[in-house]
Amino acid sequence: MNRIPLPSTFYKQPTLDLARSLLGCVLVKETEEGTASGYIVETEAYLGPEDRAAHSFGNRRTKRTEIMFHEAGRIYTYVMHTHCLVNVVSGEEEKPEAILIRAVEPLEGEALMESRRRGHMKKNWTNGPGKLTKALGITMEDYGGSFLEPPLTITKGFDPESISSGKRIGIDNTGEAKDYPWRFWISDNPYVSR
Repeated sequence: MNRIPLPSTFYKQPTLDLARSLLGCVLVKETEEGTASGYIVETEAYLGPEDRAAHSFGNRRTKRTEIMFHEAGRIYTYVMHTHCLVNVVSGEEEKPEAILIRAVEPLEGEALMESRRRGHMKKNWTNGPGKLTKALGITMEDYGGSFLEPPLTITKGFDPESISSGKRIGIDNTGEAKDYPWRFWISDNPYVSR
């Protein structure tokens, strides 16, 4: 299994390009219980200060969004309802952009994922942003870290044959931003959230 994290140069592409480039890459989380990983199959881009749906809209700088102002390749986790969600910080320093990882296809550590998502069919272990963090063991403790070194990394995977795009999900109160086609997914992958 390839455990070499992608280099910092990978994260230096424009946010919308990076959101597509992450598809097919492998999200890997190492914990004391073992390692779990999955192919990234769905992402959502948030373009910072000008994007009403972004936490950093209007350059809002808070304790929660602080890491978004750092270099690309950092880990931005936050809690939504009761779920921890994981994002890749993108954009240049002081330009707070991020990409939400919305779904992964289980790859490694399936027994571990099954135990963390007990009572759910395999298809439902990781087909949503809160589900995948539970299955992989990603927590708020990962906030501010870097995808360049364990315990949470992104490694090379495969190049998808076909990528689809459409509106982002769950941001209906964000004016025109709700219609931006900044959600990307591997076409016909059964682990995409919807």
